[in-house]
Amino acid sequence: MSLELTTREVEAIWTEAQQHRPPAVSIDRLETICTVPSQLGNGYHRYLELCPGLDLCLVNTTSHDVAHHVPENQHPVQFMAFLSGVYDSGDLALINAEQGYIGGSGIQPRHRVHSPGWHRHVGVNIHLTSALFQQLFAAADGALPPTLQPLLQENDCQHRFSPKMTAAMRVVVQQILDCPFVGITKRLYLQGKVFELMALQLDGLLNEGTATPSASPKADTVARIHYAAEILRSHLEQPPHQTELAQRVGLSDRTLQKGFKTVFGLTPFAYLTQQRMHQAEHLLRQPHRTVAEVANIVGYANPAQFAAAFKRQFGLTPRECLRGNKPAQTSLLG
Repeated sequence: MSLELTTREVEAIWTEAQQHRPPAVSIDRLETICTVPSQLGNGYHRYLELCPGLDLCLVNTTSHDVAHHVPENQHPVQFMAFLSGVYDSGDLALINAEQGYIGGSGIQPRHRVHSPGWHRHVGVNIHLTSALFQQLFAAADGALPPTLQPLLQENDCQHRFSPKMTAAMRVVVQQILDCPFVGITKRLYLQGKVFELMALQLDGLLNEGTATPSASPKADTVARIHYAAEILRSHLEQPPHQTELAQRVGLSDRTLQKGFKTVFGLTPFAYLTQQRMHQAEHLLRQPHRTVAEVANIVGYANPAQFAAAFKRQFGLTPRECLRGNKPAQTSLLG
């Protein structure tokens, strides 16, 4: 049976473990080496900053049977490739030796990551900022190729892809893990190999054919989509996961996602965000309300994240709204 842990519990386990066994630093001062707490498994994570905005983690661990419940969060661009091991997060992603992971920037929905017990996880985890991704892949005019634009979704739910692991990718991952250099030459070597791995993973994505337009949904499907929207509006504080929502209205995840885009022009997550902001603006204009109170009512545990989402939607902060300022325009759906 899996050990079920929240993010706060996982962080507490790591903090306590590092008090007894602080992270080590490599002889060239480039790596921070963290030993996995015994409650979670064994092995280590090696962290390196390859350049501003680009971080690499080398993973070599054996996990206990652990499930980690991750809350909704603002996420950078991420590439993962593993030679062994399994990370299963249901409809969010499945990462193993056969398929890697590309996660765009944006809002990552809450999810559960399950690491089956006694699997050896060996691979690499790469994070880079949206600004660096834009700088690396933009054309001369500063625009990203259309195929890569979904990977930068600052105001919406992130997009995720599962590129097939190829022999070329495995070779590069192994070369990263076995880097023979130290100091500045190690950093340069790893930069090149990380960019090579990213290029290999993106190659399949860039060469995908354009999808054919889908037919208009049936009347019954449209009715189910509107029912799903009603459920989201009624549960702003604790909305169901997309998979649960799809099951409640009798649709597949894929049909629900496509149906929302067709009916509302938005993903389910973007629709939920707009409805939250609509309710938040209404509450902020009532007397004796506080920003923290309103953020909590509409489902944001982090007031700063709420404030950022509100400003993206209306062009003014929650405090400015509280003082009676009006947005220049709104695009909320009723």
